[in-house]
Amino acid sequence: MNRPFGATDADGEDLRGAAAIYDDLLRRAGCAPRPGDISFTGADPVFPTVFPMADAGAAVIGAAATQAARLYELRTGRRQHATVAVDAASAAMRSWRYLRQVPEPPARGARAPVAFYETCDGRWFFLHRLAEHHLERELRVLGLASADDEDAVARAIRRWDAADLEEAVMAAGACAAMVRTHDEWAAHPQGRAVAAQPLFRITKIGDSDPIPAGSGDRPLGGIRVLDLTRVLAGPTAGRTLGEHGADVIRVNSPRYPDTLPMVQDTGHGKRSTMLDLCSATDAHRMRELVRGADVFAQGYRPGAIDRLGFSPEAVAALRPGVVVLSLSAFGTAGPWKMNRGFDSVVQAASGVALEMGHTVGDGTPRSMPGNPLDYITGYLSAFLVQVALERRASEGGSYHIEVSLAQTGRYLDRLPRIDAALAASRPAELSAARLAELMTERDTPYGPLRFLAPVAKLELTPSAWDSPTVPVDHDTPHWTST
Repeated sequence: MNRPFGATDADGEDLRGAAAIYDDLLRRAGCAPRPGDISFTGADPVFPTVFPMADAGAAVIGAAATQAARLYELRTGRRQHATVAVDAASAAMRSWRYLRQVPEPPARGARAPVAFYETCDGRWFFLHRLAEHHLERELRVLGLASADDEDAVARAIRRWDAADLEEAVMAAGACAAMVRTHDEWAAHPQGRAVAAQPLFRITKIGDSDPIPAGSGDRPLGGIRVLDLTRVLAGPTAGRTLGEHGADVIRVNSPRYPDTLPMVQDTGHGKRSTMLDLCSATDAHRMRELVRGADVFAQGYRPGAIDRLGFSPEAVAALRPGVVVLSLSAFGTAGPWKMNRGFDSVVQAASGVALEMGHTVGDGTPRSMPGNPLDYITGYLSAFLVQVALERRASEGGSYHIEVSLAQTGRYLDRLPRIDAALAASRPAELSAARLAELMTERDTPYGPLRFLAPVAKLELTPSAWDSPTVPVDHDTPHWTST
């Protein structure tokens, strides 16, 4: 029963351009690229980074779109062409930053959510403090009452060796990383564990009769998705499935707060409810939702949701034919597999931030100009879910998909670099005229919002979100009638 398919791994040294990366992703998933399915316009560099963030983003957005088109074609016999603009894909790698209220309120000063600091042993240290509960834990480690005094934070960090502080912050349940070189990460036990894993894994975990992959006039019409994820990668996967017509319910937990702009920007096309899986009543409600679902996406740390009764096998027993998506920061193997982490933490630990500082900066570590590990993982997940839905339609079965930010980071790191001088010459932002072409506006329960429209363009089934983004506790935990 535990039979994987696709996910063949290979080096990425020769993959230049969005089309080549797109073909590689399809082959890894066991899908044969077809001439005429997609075209890409533009190329890297778009923003100042030597990593092919835009090309890779365009490739994975394209993979998700053409797989949606393929599901529609298998059902209707109607083939369609997709187009993806590389500069629009680059903006999509930092989509949440563009979301604005209309009219936009006056700017207010705010504490930097992330920062690099020097430690007493001459190393750099990255502290991620966007989530308030993580910040509270970090402050306890540093012996501080608040983070309002940036100089005090820097002095407290400078009293530590970087490796010791990294261990202490992680042990406290927060997010941070010692800034490493690529070679240091390759030699680290977690770096070795990530290198030993493929970019993703899809495993058949149960049997079922074949189940159609969608219905109606949208590629994913009639497909029901439970989105138990937070922040960016998982919610982007759910948002992308909703973009092609899926019925998506985001299930939030009162135990884990999220960041409002990210919630708003990844909430397009979804309903949203609140359930506490530690409550017997809410766990029962979740089981009822699972019985009606086609996709169960979760972003808990490996094994955590299993203890709440929702392991992939338990979900497949409740709903034969389900596709389970599991996302994590560092993957399912290695000493950091249970650690919390975000895109920028992985960049700092794995050598990306240091290379960014040396190639397009002044030597001080810096993150890429976006959240490409998050967004690429999200679009990749949406693509893989649709690959599994196609397999389910042809032969039946329940499937488990495993992805992580660190594995995505390794894939991006192994792609060919862009010329550093050319990358450094790129502007920090698209032109106002180009951004205006990429944005859309909608009334929502939050008021009018302006945000990036879907990037992929399909001829017959245009990408669109059928409903506006809503607050986290906006809806009851029930599927709509069909």
